[in-house]
Amino acid sequence: MPQTPKQGAPDMREVSFDMLKTALRLGWQDMKRAPGFGFVFSSAYVLLGLILGAITYSTGKSYWLIFAAVGFPMIGPFAAVGLYEISRRLEQGRAMDLYQIFGVVLLQSKRQLPSICVIVIMVFLFWFFLAHMIFALFMGLSTMTNVSSSFDVYLTGNGLTMLLVGTIVGGVFSLLLFAITVMSLPLLLDREVDFVTAMIVSFQTVTQNPVPMLTWGAFVGAVTLLAMVPAFLGLYLVLPLLGHATWHLYRQISYDAPDEAEDETGDEADDEAVQV
Repeated sequence: MPQTPKQGAPDMREVSFDMLKTALRLGWQDMKRAPGFGFVFSSAYVLLGLILGAITYSTGKSYWLIFAAVGFPMIGPFAAVGLYEISRRLEQGRAMDLYQIFGVVLLQSKRQLPSICVIVIMVFLFWFFLAHMIFALFMGLSTMTNVSSSFDVYLTGNGLTMLLVGTIVGGVFSLLLFAITVMSLPLLLDREVDFVTAMIVSFQTVTQNPVPMLTWGAFVGAVTLLAMVPAFLGLYLVLPLLGHATWHLYRQISYDAPDEAEDETGDEADDEAVQV
């Protein structure tokens, strides 16, 4: 039976680097205690990435990346919520019931999570639009070149400027998406609150704690990128770790959360009961 979420957003603590380390440690423990669930939720990312990558490569049509831009934001938050729910159940000593966990994930479709998905998709699509505009602005008058087979055009003055401007613009959008989602996704699972409030709380948490939160964002981005290099297979390790760790980071920051810093290893006696 799903828990009844508490009403309203919690106050958020100041974020420290010790919290980041604790979150990663507890996330690693959760991943080891319930590895099968992490594999299941990570498969959604891996399979979609492999399918779209194969189609793009075989057809040579880059517009398939648009489906990736829409698809990943649609499944991403729901997969993340699944990992949050696993960590919450481990934290509370509740049973790892597959039916109940998927029930919680599906329940989010009737709450505020789809609205977050729409916002993320809109930002992604606007990002794609600006990327094409930047390309046209700097490369529109260049000699026609197959950019998929020759990279010489990128080494020209206009090409290097385009890459610089595109990287800056992409970084701004990445930072925005990180700021509005890093705390809002676990908050929407934990509390009964509207998605706008959740995004504001998340954004304020990042802006009020810029150094540790941007460090966390850079770490998440770097390890995710590295995990995608070997045919997306590294995501089977990275996504469960980051999903569980994000839940524990949220729980440490929210004021009404228990102090998990002292919970060094959890209940080892329950390990065998949660293996799947």
